[in-house]
Amino acid sequence: MGEVEPGPAGPLEPPEPPEAPASRLPGGIRVLKRNMKRNGSRNCLNRRSRFGSRERDWLREDVRRGCVYLYGADSTSAAATAATSSDLHLVLCTVETPASEICAGEGRESLYLQLHGDLVRRLEPTERPLQIVYDYLSRLGFDDPVRIQEEATDPDLGCMLRFYGEKPCQMDHLDRILLSGIYNVRKGKTQLHKWAERLVVLCGTCLIVSSVKDCQTGKMHILPLVGGKVEEVKRRQHSLAFSSAGAQAQTYHVSFETLAECQRWQRQASKVVSQRISTVDLSCYSLEEVPEHLFYSQDITYLNLRHNFMQLERPGGLDTLYRFSQLKGLNLSHNKLGLFPVLLCEISTLTELNLSCNGFHDLPSQVGSLLNLQTLCLDGNFLTTLPEELGNLQQLSSLGISFNNFSQIPEVYEKLTMLDKVVMAGNRLEVLNLGVLNRMSHIKHVDLRMNHLKTMVTENLEGNKYITHMDLRDNQLADLDLSSLCSLEQLHCERNQLRELTLSGFSLRTLYASSNRLTAVNVYPVPSQLTSLELSRNLLECVPDWACEAKKMEVLDVSYNLLTEVPMSLRYLNASANSLESLPSAGAGEESLSALQLLYLTNNLLTDQCVPVLVGHPHLRILHLANNQLQTFPASKLNKLEQLEELNLSGNKLKTIPTTIGNCKRLHTLVAHSNNISIFPEILQLPQIQFVDLSCNDLTEILIPEALPATLQDLDLTGNTNLVLEHKTLDTFSHITTLKIDQKPLPTTDPTVTSSFWSHGLAEMAGQRNKLCVSALAVDNFAEGVGAVYGMFDGDRNEELPRLLQCTMADVLLEEVQQSTNDTVFMANTFLVSHRKLGMAGQKLGSSALLCYIRPDTADPASSFSLTVANVGTCQAVLCRSGKPVPLSKVFSLEQDPEEAQRVKAQKAIITEDNKVNGVTCCTRMLGCTYLYPWILPKPHISATPLTIQDELLILGNKALWEHLSYTEAVSAVRHVQDPLAAAKKLCTLAQSYGCQDNVGAMVVYLNIGEEGCTCEMNGLTLPGPVGFASTTVIKDPPKPTTPSSSSGIASEFSSEMSTSEVSSEVGSTASDEHNTVGLDAGLLPRPERRCSLHPTPTSGVFQRQPSCATFSSNQSDNGLDSDDDQPVEGVITNGSKVEVEVDIHCCRGRDLENSPTLIENSPTPCPEEHARGSFFGIRRQNSVNSGILLPVSKDRMELQKSPSTSCLYGKKLSNGSIVPLQDSLNLIEVATEAPKRKTGYFAAPTQLEPEDQFVVPRDLEEEVKEQMKQQQESRPEPEPSEEGRTELPEEFDTAL
Repeated sequence: MGEVEPGPAGPLEPPEPPEAPASRLPGGIRVLKRNMKRNGSRNCLNRRSRFGSRERDWLREDVRRGCVYLYGADSTSAAATAATSSDLHLVLCTVETPASEICAGEGRESLYLQLHGDLVRRLEPTERPLQIVYDYLSRLGFDDPVRIQEEATDPDLGCMLRFYGEKPCQMDHLDRILLSGIYNVRKGKTQLHKWAERLVVLCGTCLIVSSVKDCQTGKMHILPLVGGKVEEVKRRQHSLAFSSAGAQAQTYHVSFETLAECQRWQRQASKVVSQRISTVDLSCYSLEEVPEHLFYSQDITYLNLRHNFMQLERPGGLDTLYRFSQLKGLNLSHNKLGLFPVLLCEISTLTELNLSCNGFHDLPSQVGSLLNLQTLCLDGNFLTTLPEELGNLQQLSSLGISFNNFSQIPEVYEKLTMLDKVVMAGNRLEVLNLGVLNRMSHIKHVDLRMNHLKTMVTENLEGNKYITHMDLRDNQLADLDLSSLCSLEQLHCERNQLRELTLSGFSLRTLYASSNRLTAVNVYPVPSQLTSLELSRNLLECVPDWACEAKKMEVLDVSYNLLTEVPMSLRYLNASANSLESLPSAGAGEESLSALQLLYLTNNLLTDQCVPVLVGHPHLRILHLANNQLQTFPASKLNKLEQLEELNLSGNKLKTIPTTIGNCKRLHTLVAHSNNISIFPEILQLPQIQFVDLSCNDLTEILIPEALPATLQDLDLTGNTNLVLEHKTLDTFSHITTLKIDQKPLPTTDPTVTSSFWSHGLAEMAGQRNKLCVSALAVDNFAEGVGAVYGMFDGDRNEELPRLLQCTMADVLLEEVQQSTNDTVFMANTFLVSHRKLGMAGQKLGSSALLCYIRPDTADPASSFSLTVANVGTCQAVLCRSGKPVPLSKVFSLEQDPEEAQRVKAQKAIITEDNKVNGVTCCTRMLGCTYLYPWILPKPHISATPLTIQDELLILGNKALWEHLSYTEAVSAVRHVQDPLAAAKKLCTLAQSYGCQDNVGAMVVYLNIGEEGCTCEMNGLTLPGPVGFASTTVIKDPPKPTTPSSSSGIASEFSSEMSTSEVSSEVGSTASDEHNTVGLDAGLLPRPERRCSLHPTPTSGVFQRQPSCATFSSNQSDNGLDSDDDQPVEGVITNGSKVEVEVDIHCCRGRDLENSPTLIENSPTPCPEEHARGSFFGIRRQNSVNSGILLPVSKDRMELQKSPSTSCLYGKKLSNGSIVPLQDSLNLIEVATEAPKRKTGYFAAPTQLEPEDQFVVPRDLEEEVKEQMKQQQESRPEPEPSEEGRTELPEEFDTAL
C-alpha cells in the first residue's frame, strides 16, 4: 500500500483526494497508512478519509472483511490521538487474518490490544484482530453483520478497543515502575568524595547506583529507602540527597540536569521513603513479567501485581518470585493465569495470598506447604473441591471461596480450626445443612447469599451455640426455622420467598426480612437485646406481640404491609403504605419519655384525629403525613412540635398551614404540594429554612418579609394557576439557587393545531444528596410533530453521563429511525451507538437509561400510535391501561433479575456484600462503565406496545422511585390527578415519605389516544380552502402506515430584484379572480385536508410529505401570471425585499402531464379503482385559467418515481433525503397556494382567510349537506393495502396547519 508522506506534528486531519494507491502484502491483507498533516482544525478524522472507493467496494463484497486501526505507541489516549501526529495505519483484512500476518506486513514483532483505555496485552500470533473486534461488537448487542462491519470502521471505537503496533506505556506508569538515568553522583554526606558519572536506578524500594560501563557485571550499591528520607541539596542546583534508615545510614547525592527531572525523582522517592513497610504496588500496569531491577529490593515484604498479564515461564515471570526472600504478602488477582503457579508454594514466608479471578479449576496439593499462610483468597474461580492438604494450614484464619462452583460446604473446614467464617456467596448450594455447621464449633459467621438454597435440613435437635451472624439473602427459601441457633445475633434473609420465619430470641439484635411473603414471624423468647427490625414489603396484618415487648428496639420498618395498628415507643418508625386509621395515644406522663424522632406515615387513612396524638412526641424531627385525609392541622398542636426539621404534608386537603409554624425554628424542609392552600405560610422568617415546595395549590399572592433567609435554596411554586408574581417579588427571589414558577404560554397562530394526544410533567428531587444525578428527556413534538420521545437517565453517583445522554440520545434516535423502520433494530442501535459516543467519559462512569418513543403505528391498522420502550439499568416505564399497570421495562440489577445475576456470576465477577458488581454498581446492563465489560453490557431490553384508547398515562422513574413504590400504587396514586406535573410530584413525594433519601425522578405522560384528541378536519374542525372557500367535502380515509421523518425544512434564499408588491401580486393571482370565472361549483375542489398524527394523510406513493420553508424572489418564479391582482395569498408573507413562502416541496409534479380533465363536480365520489391504487394529484402550471387546479398524475411516471434507483435520476436529491423534480424547481410559488401550512418554524403563514372570503353553507342546506357527506363515507370501500404495498410506501408524517 502506498504511504502518504508525514507532515508536521499536529492534529489528525482527513487527507484530500486523490486516494493513496493500494498494494498487496503477504497473506492477502492491505495496509493504508495515514500520516495526517497539521492544520488549524483539531477535529477527529472524517469517516470518508479512512479509505477510498476501491477499499469500500472491497468491504461490501463480504461482511467478513473489515479494517483494523493500528495506533502508534504514543497514542495512549484519545487526547493523544488528537494532539499528536502518530503513524495511524488502516489494515484491510478478514476475520481469518491472524496477528502474525499483520505483523509481517507491518514489520512488527507483536500486536497489542487495549480495552477501554486501560490494560494492554500482547496478542498471540494465532489470534485474529478483526474477529476480536466483531466478537466484541456482537457481545455488546449488535446483531446485523453489515452493521457490525460498519461499526468496526468507526474511529470512535478506539475508546473501547484499540490495537497498537508497539506496546504503549504512559510516562507516569514508567516512573512508578522504574526510573533510571546517567547522572553525577557523590557518596557520603561530606565533600571528601568526588562527583562521578554513574547509572542510577530507582526501582521498588531501593536506589541502585552502578558503573556506567559495567552496570550489569560490576559492583552495585543498593540503598534501601523505606523509612529513610530524600532532601533537596541547597548548595547545588537540581540535586537530591537520598538517605537510608537506621544507625548505619548511607547517603548518595544525585545531580540532575533539569528541574523537571529532579522533581520526578523526588516525587517518586518520597512515596517510597514514607512507607512503614516495604510495599511495592505494580497493579494495573499491563506487566507480563517483574522488572529485573525489582529483584535487587530484597527487603520487599508486600508485592501487588493485581490486574496484569503475568506469565509463568519468563525471565521475570511468576516462577521467579521465590527470589524475594522476605515476601509476606502477594496479590495476583485478575491475571487470568488459568493454572495455579506451583512454584509459589516454595515461598514459605507468605502469610497473605490473593489468587482470585484467575480461572483455576483445581488447587494443587502443594498448597499445603504454605504453613505460615493466614489469608487465602480464591474468589471468582471455577473450583468445585478443596484438597485435603489444605487442612495442614493451621494458621489460616481467612478463606474466601465465593463465586466458585461448590455444591456443598467443603469438609476441610472442619480441620481449619482458626477459621471463624464460612464465606461461600455465589456458589451452587441448594440445601442448607445445619448439621454440617454444628460440627464446626469454630464457625461464627456464615455467608451463603446468592446461592440456590431451597430447603433446610437439620440432622438432630442439638442446638448451635456458636453461629452469631448468618446471611441468606437472595435465595429461594420458602420456610426458615433457625430456632436451634440460640446465639444468633444478626440475620439477613431479604429477597427470598419466606412465608413463615422462626428464630431464637436469646441473643437476637437485628433482623432484616424485607421483600418476602411473611404472614407470621415467631421469635421466642422475647428478644430483650433487639434494637432493629425490618419487615417491610410482606403480608403482615399486625405487628408481632414480641416486637411490642422488646424494650430496647429503636428502629421498626413495617411499611408495605396490611397493618391497622403500630407501636409508637420507638426512635424510628416507618409504617407507610398500610391501612392505619388512627394512632395510639400516649399515656399520662409518657410525653416527656417519648423518644420518637423519625415518623413516616405516608399513604394511610389518617384523619385530623391523629394530630393531637403527635403532640405526645415532642422530640419529633422528621414527620411525613403525605397522602392521607387531613383537612386541618391545628395551630396549637403544631406549636408544640418545636424540634421539627422536616415536615411533609403533601397530597392532603389542607387549606392553610398554621401560623405557629414560625415556632419551628429548626425546620429546614417543608413539602406541602397538592393541597388547597390559598395563603402563603409564614415560613420565610425561619432561620434555617432551605427547601419549600408549595406547588399545585391555590396560592394567589405571597407576603414577603423585608429580608429573606440566606439559607433558602429551593422554592417551588409551579402549578398555582392564580398566582401572579410582580417584578419586585421576582427580584427578591433572585438569590435563590432554584426558583420554579410557571412559564406563561407563548401565543400561537392557531391554538387548535396544538397536539392534545400527550402532555407530560416532570419532578426531580435531590433528597439528602448534594447533587442531582438524574436527568430527563422530554420532546413532545419529535420528528417534526409526528411523535414524542421521553427518557430518564440515572447516573447513581455521577451527573456527567446523565446530562450527556440527555443532550445526545434524541439525536442518535433520529438518525437510527432514518436507517431502519424496525423498532427493535433502531432502538437497540440507539443505545449501542450512544454507548460508543460516550467516549472516554464512558470508560469509568456509567448510567441507567430509559427511552420511550411514541410514533404512528405502521404495523397495526387498528391502532393509531405505537409505544416502543427500551431500557438498561434500573430506570423503568409503566403504562396505565384501563387503570391497571402494564410494566414495559426490565430491571437489570443483581437483586431483581436472577438470569442476569447468573450470567454475571458465570463470568466470575466479584459481587460485594452490598450487591454490587466489583463493588461499583448493582446494574448488570448500563451505558458506560466499559471497563467492567463483559459483566456490564449496554444491550437494552425492548418492548413495543400499540396504544389504544384504554391507555391513560405513562410513568417513567429511576431506581429510587421504584424501590419505594409498586407499579399498582404508582398508577392508582396519579390516575385521577388532573395535572401531570402534580402527578409527578406526588410520586416523588411518596418515595421520600417511604424513607427514600436518594435522588428520585418521575415523569408522568398523560395520553389521549382517542378520537376526542383529534385536531384535523376529519373530526369536524374545518378550515377555509386554499382558494378562498370553506371546504364542504369531508373525506375520511383509514390511516395509512407512516414513519416519522427527522429532517427539518430547507430554507433557500434568492436575491431579490423586483419590488415586493410586484411579487405579491404575481403570486396572488394564482388564488383569486381566476376561480371566480369558473363558477361556484368549481370552488368546491378537493384539497389537502389538515391532518393530525392520529389520522395521517393517505400515502401518495411517490414523495415524502414534508414541510419546507423557502424564501424566493420574483425573478426566480417566472410564472408569467398577471400582476394587477393585489389580493394577498394565504401562506405568502411579504417581508422587506423578499417574499417568505411556506412550501411543501414534495407536492411538486412535472410539466409533462396530460391535458386538464373536466373540473370536478360538487361533492365528488371517487371510483373504487382510485381508492385501490390511491389518488395522486399534481399541480400543473398552464395558463391563468387552469392555475391552482389539482390534476391526476400519470401512472407511468408515478411508478418511475417509486423506484429508488430512478428517483435520483429524475429529481435532485436534497440534504434531507427528499427528491424534488428538477424541471419543477421553479413552480414552488404556485405550489404554495395548495401546500399545507406548518404550525411552527422559521416562517409563520396565516392559517385562515379573511371572513368575507370564506364560503358558508346556508343553514337551510346544512342538514342536507351533512346527510350527503355521511352517505358518501358509508358507501366508500375501505381498501386494505397488501404487505408488498406497505413496504413500498414512502415515509410520511403529519403537517399541521
